[in-house]
Amino acid sequence: MAIVVDPDWWKTLFDEVYLITDARSVCDEVITCREVDVICELLPLDCSHKILDLCGGHGRHTLELYKRGYTNCTLLDYSKKLIDVAKTKANKNDYSVNFIQCDARSTDLPGGSFDHVIIMGNSLGYIQSPDADSKIIKEAFRILRPGGRLLVDVTDSSVVNNLFNPNSWHEIGEETVVCRQRELRGNMVYARELVIDKQKGLIRDQTYSIRLYDSESLDELLRHGGFSKVKIYTNLSAHPSDGDYGFMNNRMIGVGQKT
Repeated sequence: MAIVVDPDWWKTLFDEVYLITDARSVCDEVITCREVDVICELLPLDCSHKILDLCGGHGRHTLELYKRGYTNCTLLDYSKKLIDVAKTKANKNDYSVNFIQCDARSTDLPGGSFDHVIIMGNSLGYIQSPDADSKIIKEAFRILRPGGRLLVDVTDSSVVNNLFNPNSWHEIGEETVVCRQRELRGNMVYARELVIDKQKGLIRDQTYSIRLYDSESLDELLRHGGFSKVKIYTNLSAHPSDGDYGFMNNRMIGVGQKT
């Protein structure tokens, strides 16, 4: 039976359970540092620059950038639960970060207000509407100042297609098991995720979908959104070893400039 997905799955999945199921990627400080190293390498950052972490989740990149001296940061995400996690960490470290909870397609932020916008962690492709990602990229273009840059980090579909695994599972500690069933249909992956506690039983049974990009389609997405001087970097992974990390390895990055 084909996997059926609620179009609004992305409004509820990203919570405290997500931080458990994807902890190998999104809660690993070493991996976050490696990813921020790449951001600092590819963007001409200055400590005075205003940086927007769009679809920034629980703020791992924002907080690491702040730690490195880029203190004019704003974190925007749809998930209030993830933003609350980021706020707690920021308050604990006395980091003065701006937090916004809203839809990335329509932020209501003033035009031309940021020097850089980053979209990390494979955060495009969640909304099933075919023009959703285009709206996000165009919104990023609108809120960048002239000369500002966008950096987008996504899974490389050309690698996914070659290594696609329809079934995977991994254990988290001694108590939790995460099982995933996947279907690849064109440029979309549909998945069912079961999270099981060995003592308490089933924690989550939810489906979701992700639109995939290759280097050509990512380049087209950024140029269609208004960006020029687009460069695509492939064969990237912050993980130290191969493995099935739920599309959080085998990544590529697109960088474009508002000119």
